[in-house]
Amino acid sequence: MNFFKTTAASAAIVLMGSTAYADCGIASGNVNILGNEFGAIQALVAGAKECASSTVTIESNLTTEHRDIQVAALTANPAQYTSAIVANSSIVPLLNEGLIRPLDDLIAKYGAGIKDTQKITIDGKVMAIAFMANAQHLYVRQDILDAAGLEVPSSYEEVIAAGQAIRDAGLMEHPFAMNSKTGWNLGEEFVNMYTGTGASFFKPGTAEPAINNESGILALNTLKALADLSNPDFLTFDSNATGAIWEAGDVAIAQLWGSRASGILDDEGSTEEVTSNTVLAAAPTVGGGDTPASTLWWDGFTIAANISDEDAEATFIAMVNGIRPEVITANNDAAVWLADGFTPGPAATGVFATASAGARPYPMIPFMGLMHSALGDELSDFLQGGESAEQALADIEAAYTAAAKEQGFLQ
Repeated sequence: MNFFKTTAASAAIVLMGSTAYADCGIASGNVNILGNEFGAIQALVAGAKECASSTVTIESNLTTEHRDIQVAALTANPAQYTSAIVANSSIVPLLNEGLIRPLDDLIAKYGAGIKDTQKITIDGKVMAIAFMANAQHLYVRQDILDAAGLEVPSSYEEVIAAGQAIRDAGLMEHPFAMNSKTGWNLGEEFVNMYTGTGASFFKPGTAEPAINNESGILALNTLKALADLSNPDFLTFDSNATGAIWEAGDVAIAQLWGSRASGILDDEGSTEEVTSNTVLAAAPTVGGGDTPASTLWWDGFTIAANISDEDAEATFIAMVNGIRPEVITANNDAAVWLADGFTPGPAATGVFATASAGARPYPMIPFMGLMHSALGDELSDFLQGGESAEQALADIEAAYTAAAKEQGFLQ
């Protein structure tokens, strides 16, 4: 998988020329799409649904719970959904269970406009088509920083110092926010921070955990300092919550997904004071390192294995229609699109800055999901002051090891 192989490539990916897509031309079939719920995916699905006809049904379920649904839904025979929209991490369980099909034959027939950089290739077979890039990065309120006499932070040490200065100045009691909801979101915050240290999650060439070290302690202590600057309800904050908090003007610094930028920068649900002073910047570094404490992501679509070839063909054609240049251009600022028709705008600034600064891709390896789950489940006590960083890391490794043995990754 050569996605984001270099930062230069990641920045150039979206600037390539345009290739026209054919009309839908689906004779018959049933299409049912499972995916996350935000603007870019809603636009894609709306484009796919334009292919519906008297002989073609197209339905969708867009929900923030899609990760919890996908394996069981695609395990059914026939699968409940014909396409699952996935990302670096959520594709792995589907691959492990053989629940999605290779796309090479469908690409040969109907994917002439799909660029090589969009093809997520596993063991020589294309298993997903990436349509957008994403990363968590820094959002700051320039007016609040100015009032406190601060520059835009470039490291998490500077973020913490800035948050404390804003609090001390009486400007905000809880100036920072991140997606720290217990579970997947909280696990991702540790993954971001630990990735910024440059350390490995596993012992080289093995599935053995390797996070109980100085880098792990640094990551945890940094997250704890950020949590202390956040609202006491931080363990309930997912992307919808943090986006709403930002638009309400209740925080001055946040680490949020780039895919939320267009909704935050528009004139809906917020005020001119907030939107005009929102600045998007690269994800900060940590511990004196030079790698952003974030991970690069792609979102893409897959086709279920346990469906008829007719439905697979109909689904692929509809999904390709959902990312044709006209759809991308009409929804230009909804994402950092990887398909033709995209012109980078202000909403893409943070993702581009993070990629250009050398952020690393999220680890797309079979057992990373087990590590992510252990992190999300075991970090809450530490962040609430209930245990030491060392004990938290030991608990995480123990939980991961038990799961990895159960899944056969460890003996």
